[in-house]
Amino acid sequence: MSAASTFRIDALGVAYGGRPVLSQLSLADVAPGSLVGVLGPNGVGKSSLLRAIAKLVPAQGHARLGGLDLLHCRHDEHLAHVAYLPQTLPQASTLRVLEVVTGALRATCPDLPAGEREARLQAVLAELQLLPMALRRLDELSGGQRQMVGLAQVFVRRTPLMLLDEPTSALDLRWQMLALQALRQAARERGAIVCLAMHDLNLAARCCDRLVLLGARGLLADGVPSAVLRSDMLREAFHVEARIERTAGQAQVVLVERALPAE
Repeated sequence: MSAASTFRIDALGVAYGGRPVLSQLSLADVAPGSLVGVLGPNGVGKSSLLRAIAKLVPAQGHARLGGLDLLHCRHDEHLAHVAYLPQTLPQASTLRVLEVVTGALRATCPDLPAGEREARLQAVLAELQLLPMALRRLDELSGGQRQMVGLAQVFVRRTPLMLLDEPTSALDLRWQMLALQALRQAARERGAIVCLAMHDLNLAARCCDRLVLLGARGLLADGVPSAVLRSDMLREAFHVEARIERTAGQAQVVLVERALPAE
């Protein structure tokens, strides 16, 4: 399957212990080369959505990448098309950065020729500016540095669909920009589709082509950032009073003024 395949979700549902977290969620086609931000308060299913597509939790419905139904395909097919980064950071250990990234590539792409494997490793470490720490142990790194190593484990696989759960949560401002620039480059150059669960609304507005806003009653909004990040939508989703401003360069900025009583 080409990396230029569209992605769509039809009637997806996830439940834990009989309690629905997502119910009949459908999203129209996501174009190749897109960054999609999944937004919403805690507990509305952002992580569950990504975990369902990653086949880590049971789910009903369909998630199609081109003609491949990711929820019902073989494990090897899924592995070839989807990479997932959880919220949890790579565990601190005595393994070195290069070993960890190499291990991820060997485990998921065992038939890759040695020359191409080495080229991928060098390219991703350079792209994410991890070459200076390639031989450092994970237990010597900060949380943010280990999060970048986790991103490298996803990037090196070059899958057409990448699912990232709060990939910038441990990063400072510079590393956030580097990570998001690399995601944008992967999307643009390879036609990859990148789905990110995020809490930072302004970062989402800046980097994403499309936003999906989840709330207590399911899908609240889906579209370009200017159509989703509206005061009424933020009030319903997060129970806050917020206003939307624009910078001199016309970038959207969300300014939260106060919390509202919970309903």
